[in-house]
Amino acid sequence: MSTQSLSRAQARRIALAAQGFLDPAHAVPTMRTFQRTLDRTGVLQVDSVNVLQRAHYMPLYSRMGPYDTDLLRRAAEQRPRRVVEYWAHVQAFMPVELWPHMQHRMEHYRTQRGKWWKTVDDALLANVLAAVRDRGPSTARDLEHLHDDGARAREHWGWNWSEVRKALDFLYLCGDLAIARRTSQFEVVYDVPERVLPAHVLALPTPSRAEAGLELTRRAARAHGVATLRSLADYHRMLVADVKVAVATMVEAGELTPVRVEGGTKPAYLHRDARLPRRIGARTVLSPFDPVVWERERTEQLFGFHYRIEIYVPPEKRVHGYYVLPFLLGDELVGRVDLKADRRTGRLLVKGAYAEPGAPAGTAEELAVELRRLADWLDLDDVAVEPRGDLAPLLRF
Repeated sequence: MSTQSLSRAQARRIALAAQGFLDPAHAVPTMRTFQRTLDRTGVLQVDSVNVLQRAHYMPLYSRMGPYDTDLLRRAAEQRPRRVVEYWAHVQAFMPVELWPHMQHRMEHYRTQRGKWWKTVDDALLANVLAAVRDRGPSTARDLEHLHDDGARAREHWGWNWSEVRKALDFLYLCGDLAIARRTSQFEVVYDVPERVLPAHVLALPTPSRAEAGLELTRRAARAHGVATLRSLADYHRMLVADVKVAVATMVEAGELTPVRVEGGTKPAYLHRDARLPRRIGARTVLSPFDPVVWERERTEQLFGFHYRIEIYVPPEKRVHGYYVLPFLLGDELVGRVDLKADRRTGRLLVKGAYAEPGAPAGTAEELAVELRRLADWLDLDDVAVEPRGDLAPLLRF
């Protein structure tokens, strides 16, 4: 039997449809809209950088349009809780029903502590867990009295965690604690799982490693539409060997079909429910942490878009800027913009704007419309463009 072939454009449209860019817009996004979008993306990566908007809010905006961010807070903190944070891609919001499927991962962290948690004393772990059980939702600052760090080391910028903070994080990775919410300063608030997760989720049986791997791979395959083994593994940060076993099962069951994608050198797999629309009518910016651009090799293959995050690159060595977002127009990434929300002055700063080779003639006009929409969603009054990049002089507001 011959293997089905897909053009690069077909694979792009399949991928974007799977991610929710074909879904009809709701005039006012509701919790129903949120749930539909979560069903498409599967997880929402969490990141602390707030130069524009925190990472977990952006994929929702890109698919739903301007929405009330309180939808995510309600989904994460109020009954019926729909999402909870865990290491499901990296740090991410995931559907609560995935908690049992993360048990094998939790057990791995418990037995293989890694360099950040090797020094944490077992007695401190027990004291911290008991304290949270006793007092309820707690931040690291609430519990610092449980351990005297003395002169804490400062050699790791951004990672100078106290022993209590390390203990809390380890207990969270092991599933002994869960994240109840975050404060307005983005501090993690921990609590025991039975006060965070719905009772019916905690009552679910723990699947075997193979069963969990199959479910996570199945969700990744639906979210991608079409993908290689590496891309499927990256979605929930799984081992390729485990994904290979799951894919074989899904192929045999008819859930996945092996395909060849134009320009690709590795086998790909098409989900049986994947849609191949004639066109995608998207016009939006994508977060650097959007699932569409998570896996850089896939982004280059499908979109011809070479993308690297330059947050940790010295300013003088950056090519495009600090916080650069791809611009999706139709089914192509046609440009990129370096953005900053200057909340003090109420302006969206466009610190650089660049067209991709072959970008259509109307790219600047379409980008201007999108940036105005984004500014309005962020409650910023003006858009200010700095003269950097070939699109910058063409942007009009």
